[in-house]
This record gives sequence, structure tokens and C-alpha cells, in this order.
Amino acid sequence: MQSLPDKFVQRLNDNFPKAEVLIPALDTQSPVSIRLNPNKKRDLNQLEFEEKVTWCGQGHYLKSRPKFTLDPLFHAGCYYPQEAGSMYIESVFKSLSLNDAPVVLDLCAAPGGKSTLLATLLNNHGTLISNEVIRSRAFILAENVTKWGYSNCLVTNNDPKDFSALKGSFDVILIDAPCSGEGMFRKDLKSRDEWSEDNANMCSARQKRIVMDVWNSLKENGYIIYSTCTFNPEENENNVAWLMEELDCEVVQLPMFENMQSDSKGYGVYFIPGLTKTEGFYCCLLQKKESIKLNSRIKLDILTKLKSKDKISSFINKKNTLSFWQEGEFTYGAMPSALDFYRQNQKRLKWMKTGVKLGENQRKGFIPDIELALNPSLINQENAIELTEEQALKYLHGDTFELDSTIGIQLVTFKEQPLGFIKHLGNRFNNLYPKEWRIRMDLKF
Repeated sequence: MQSLPDKFVQRLNDNFPKAEVLIPALDTQSPVSIRLNPNKKRDLNQLEFEEKVTWCGQGHYLKSRPKFTLDPLFHAGCYYPQEAGSMYIESVFKSLSLNDAPVVLDLCAAPGGKSTLLATLLNNHGTLISNEVIRSRAFILAENVTKWGYSNCLVTNNDPKDFSALKGSFDVILIDAPCSGEGMFRKDLKSRDEWSEDNANMCSARQKRIVMDVWNSLKENGYIIYSTCTFNPEENENNVAWLMEELDCEVVQLPMFENMQSDSKGYGVYFIPGLTKTEGFYCCLLQKKESIKLNSRIKLDILTKLKSKDKISSFINKKNTLSFWQEGEFTYGAMPSALDFYRQNQKRLKWMKTGVKLGENQRKGFIPDIELALNPSLINQENAIELTEEQALKYLHGDTFELDSTIGIQLVTFKEQPLGFIKHLGNRFNNLYPKEWRIRMDLKF
């Protein structure tokens, strides 16, 4: 096994709490954990569960790491593999004093673990904006948010500084800041080779810039949840001390669980391998006290209201509270609060996902989109085609095969969980599962 960097070990031994426990723990096996999607029925008998994650209601440890790629329910968004320490965001979020419809920004959101957690906590109330500055990662973020299946989620592809124009827009900003990644030294051995003191110092400076870039977009009395996956005080509590000197904010005490450790200044908390069943994780909560003058509201009326849902009515569950609209040939739906945020900021941000794309109006008829299939509060599952596990994996692989059905667009499911659509032609079908989402590994049956 690749040894830990000498200067990293020296720093831990000099001033980090419980270094004598942490250092040997970094050479042990990582725990495996997932978080369930409470908005989707599921039969997960194929997974071997251990105990629950204490600080997250839907978090569970597994006895071993399965091949998630070969589980159709993973692709259906029934659960998300997530490091247990990161799930602590649930306890932090639940401790906040918020209105019934908060506007939440997950600033550095890819690949989407914390965004799907926030979506669960909001439960279609308020609005969640998930952002990722790197475009290739933003596509992955949009895919994972879509599979989770909520209707108040938007995805953007912006640099943090772009949000400075949205003055006083957010009740909560989660900044899971890019860091030197020391907390992943057990899970990702390559990160040990990439570590250096210079890189850690560069991360600290970048983290300060990120927080300063979005500060004006936070409402008065709004919260910043600041987190990293590193043990470096310069990226954690020392950064928080600098922010408190520069900004009108104060630290809010966090919920505590067994074996969590306070940082050296008493600002935030550490999850430490060997003490907690996690990788390394740091979290601090700041509340803004500075008053801010809001931007004047921009009125945009370039969206076309949906005059008739006749073409799509057979695909949509009638019991929904969404607002519908059209842009070009595409039909969309979203919770009214999410649509309002999109309309107000349509020209200010680069959009990757705007609510739920329901489908495209083509000359030959309406073609439903995968986003509709994966949204449990929207999709009408009547007359869906139930697939076997082998058929489901072949479908997710992009294959076609013999399948009895009536001609036309059909929803396919596995264990009653929607996977996507096919276009049945009578003796064969066209696979409508997105090419960029398909399983790429060889399937062996």
C-alpha cells in the first residue's frame, strides 16, 4: 500500500486530535454506505445491510460493496452510494431555522450526493439549485438529480462568482469546498501521491475566494454550511476564522454525535476514521448577520404557458401540483417555486436542468423524456411493462430484445420502479434510454 506523505503524518502528530487513532485507521478498509430514497418504493433484498447511519435517517451501512452498476434499482434512483460522514449534512440542515419554502444552493454539487440528500429533506417544498462549474461533471450531476426524482430541483453550470449578481437570493448555501482530499486517503490511494503542502495551501486560498464570491447572494440570517473532506486546519477552522474577520457572520453550534471531535477553535466538527465509521469529513455552520439590499425583481415572460396537456396526459399522474410550460418543442414541469426562480434568473445563469423535462412534441406525436419516467410524483405507471432483472440490465445497456407489448410508447419497470421508455414497433422496439447514461461494461448472463 502507498505510504502516507511524511509531511502529512508530521502535521497530524504535531497538532491534530486523536492522530494516534487516525493514522493507522487510514490503512484499513473503508466502510460502505448508501442512502435510501424515501420517495421510491424498493425491494433491496439483494443488498446486505448492517446498522443504520446514526446522523441520517435513510443512511445504512452495507456488509460489502456490491457492483452497483449491475443493480437496476441503483439506476432507478432508489438509493445513492454515499460516504457516511457526508450524510451528516442531514442533521445540520434539520437544525436550521427556515421558512416553509427555502431556496437552497448546493454550490459545488457534483456528482450529486449532497444534492439528492437536500432534495429529500426539502421534499418538493422550496427550491434546490445544484451547481457545478466543470461542465462534464455538471452533466453527471444533472443525471443523478434527475434519477432521484423530485420536481423542485434545478441544475446550473456556473462559476461561483456568477452568483454574486443574485443578491439576497438564498436561505442556505452548501459549500462542499474543493480541498486537498486528505479524508479520502483510505478510499482513494492515488490521492496520496497527488498530495503536497503547496496544493493544500492553494486549496485554502481557493476556498476563501469561493465563499467570498457567493456571500452577497446569501440572505440576511441565511446559513452557509461549509464542509471539506480534509484534516488540514488551514482549509477548515483557520479558513472559518478568516471568514469571521472579513464578514459579518457568526458560528452556529452543530449537532453532536458519539466520537465526533470539535476543531481546535471550537467552530466546527471532524469525523475521524478509527473513531467514527466514516472517511474524513469536516463541517462548520455560519450564519450571516449583515443586511443586504435585494436586487430588483426581473420580469421575464419568454416562457410559453402550456395550453393543453392532451398529448402528454396519458403519461402523467393526474394528482400533481406542478406548473407546466413549453420552450420550443419541449414541455417542462416544476413546482411553482422552482419555476419562479428559473424565470427570475433565466438569463443570469447557465442552465443544465430546469425542473422536469416531460418530453418533446414531434410531428409524429409526443415523445416522453426519461426525466418524466423517473419522477414518481408525475409518472403514470398504468400498463407499464415489468422487466426481469436480465431484461432490465439489457435495457440499461441499450440493447433490444423480444418483448410482448402493444405498439407505441411504453414505460418499462423493474420491481415496479420505472427505468425509462421504449417505442414498441410490434415485432421489436426502439430503446429510448439515453445513450450517455447506458451501462458500458460487458454484460454476462
